[in-house]
Amino acid sequence: MPLTDELRRRLPLVAAGADHARGKRSPVTCALKCANACLGPECNTSPNEHFRSIASAVFSRRSLLGLGVAGAVAAVVGVGRELPASAPLAAGATGAGASFGRPGTAGLEFRPIAPVPATIDAFSVPSGYTWQPLIRWGDPLFSSAPAFDIHAQTREAQAGQFGYNSDYLDILPDPSGKTGVLVNNHEYVNPNLMFPATTDPAELRRRGDIYKAAQGMSVVEIRRNRVGEPWEYVVDGRRNRRITVETVFELTGPAAGSDLVKTAADPEGRWVHGTLGNCAGGTTPWGTVLSGEENFNGYFAWAADTAQQKRYSGSATSATSTGWEAYDPRFDAHDPGYVNEPNRFGYIVEIDPQDPTSTPRKHTAMGRMKHEGANVHVAEDGRVVAYMGDDERNDYLYKFVSKNRISGSRKKNLQLLSEGDLFVAKFRGNSPAAEITGTGALPADGAFDGTGEWIPLTRDGESVVPGFTVEEVLVYTRLAADAVGATKMDRPEDVQPHPKTGKVYVALTNNTRRTAVDEANPVTGNRYGHVLELTETAGQAGTTFGWNVLLLCGDPASFENAYFAGFPKELVSPISCPDNLAFDSEGNLWISTDGAPSTIGRNDGLFKVPLEGEHRGHVQQFLAVPRDAETCGPVIHDREGLVFVAVQHPGEDGEFDAPRSLFPDYGSSAPGDVPNAPRPSVVQVFRS
Repeated sequence: MPLTDELRRRLPLVAAGADHARGKRSPVTCALKCANACLGPECNTSPNEHFRSIASAVFSRRSLLGLGVAGAVAAVVGVGRELPASAPLAAGATGAGASFGRPGTAGLEFRPIAPVPATIDAFSVPSGYTWQPLIRWGDPLFSSAPAFDIHAQTREAQAGQFGYNSDYLDILPDPSGKTGVLVNNHEYVNPNLMFPATTDPAELRRRGDIYKAAQGMSVVEIRRNRVGEPWEYVVDGRRNRRITVETVFELTGPAAGSDLVKTAADPEGRWVHGTLGNCAGGTTPWGTVLSGEENFNGYFAWAADTAQQKRYSGSATSATSTGWEAYDPRFDAHDPGYVNEPNRFGYIVEIDPQDPTSTPRKHTAMGRMKHEGANVHVAEDGRVVAYMGDDERNDYLYKFVSKNRISGSRKKNLQLLSEGDLFVAKFRGNSPAAEITGTGALPADGAFDGTGEWIPLTRDGESVVPGFTVEEVLVYTRLAADAVGATKMDRPEDVQPHPKTGKVYVALTNNTRRTAVDEANPVTGNRYGHVLELTETAGQAGTTFGWNVLLLCGDPASFENAYFAGFPKELVSPISCPDNLAFDSEGNLWISTDGAPSTIGRNDGLFKVPLEGEHRGHVQQFLAVPRDAETCGPVIHDREGLVFVAVQHPGEDGEFDAPRSLFPDYGSSAPGDVPNAPRPSVVQVFRS
């Protein structure tokens, strides 16, 4: 079924062989998810240094020794030993990265699966394991919502059903371990899979309202009979909630109420309708969930005729894939009354999953960017530190340090992210520039490593960037970071502090337009991405750090300079485009990917990576998602033998009448199933 002319205008597909097709995603995903950001002009035109020109200068002695900075330290202090079972978690280490489940002995022993060709429409798990969907797009959260009918969807139905295109995920058990709550982001929609083609304006308008209801977040109660068993979701759970593009949010922090965020509909500049582009996130020590508003720019028609707008949207636009700008004035930023509406998105959102009546908030103190997510760690002095990536090529890595300290008062903790200091990272390498070849080959000293500093953008509620007010720093954060000389990175995705060691792991997914190389981004046209390991050297809230490259991703069979922390590359599972990160109870890193089909010809997956001992860097594939899908939101409850992932955009390149995936119902005609269409879903994996 061909795309309609109207939909073609909103989903501009490009010819095979275009630049982004060589990189991470399909053309459809690029158009819908990030408004073809990689095809347009680069938003960051500052002269700031590239991380890649820093990193390629420092990568060889580790290969020779099988060690890097972290490895050398391990040899001295004995970190290569297994962590004792009684080792305490760092204060505040909770959520998807450390929510390990209740103590048990199930474990997650597995034989790595073989890479799955990108043409296979199957959810693949190791021998001895099975999988089942926990909840799917369209499953009703309330008895007042109808069973899902893909041929009769309405705005009212979707508002009471599980949303589309799942991303960040957490499974939060209650103290009993037999009840709990699931929280999930819904990043964007694919009109071409949700509905058949049409050119009828009234129908397009009707669908636009459904798109608003399908995005945002879901909070869903879950239950099971025994600890360690798989979960089922609860219809009419007390905490069940849908957060959509029409949900009211409160702006907090220094930019709230400023002229930069006022609109005709909100002259106070404090109340925002909706959240957009919800990508990754994190769970706080006080039990709230954070969500990153990432590719919000693609939802607006706007002029992009000022430096402030161009830094977030490189090109002017007059139409979007949702069509909202045609009937909802707040999505038409050409309108003088709503020129500031885009300034009200691009923040870290905080919701309370325990209270469905609470007002969610957007924290301006944490800066405005294309937030992948935020993950919180409690510093030695009790302040909380949130690490954040700005997911666009050649943008930056940030951290936020709260003004106040965590306490026993949940009410006070709910205010921690409203006040604090914002920092951006600058990296320095320690190898000669002549050794940076752009191929990823190790320089003479054998280690991609160096030092860095966190440059302050705000201090004590005030701007420290010359020429910027504090409101300008927090609304035009990218420009402020440009001004202080931050290091350009290869698309920072998830940034996770380790719950035991406090080391920080950064997924840099790829940058196919990389031309200037540096030590921390060592490959020209970086198709496969890499993972950094940071060590704070002045405390978690300090301003200096050391860094090293943990993984230089790729398939060793085709990329000879792929690097796996010194582990023999012929023994690893091929991995490409690292995206989301998590940890298990033993301290192993788990990586989900987004982009393997277009880079190494394999379905995306979930990979375990030990960080200590002789198996440090041993990448092992645990699962693969179906055709065209992305692996999102990994949650590792290894003590219960459970793994959870969100499967986003299965069959993305198909059409309503010509699907490329039938995940997860695969032809079933049981009540509530959809036999001939893909449904983004949350999946649980357990021993069979």
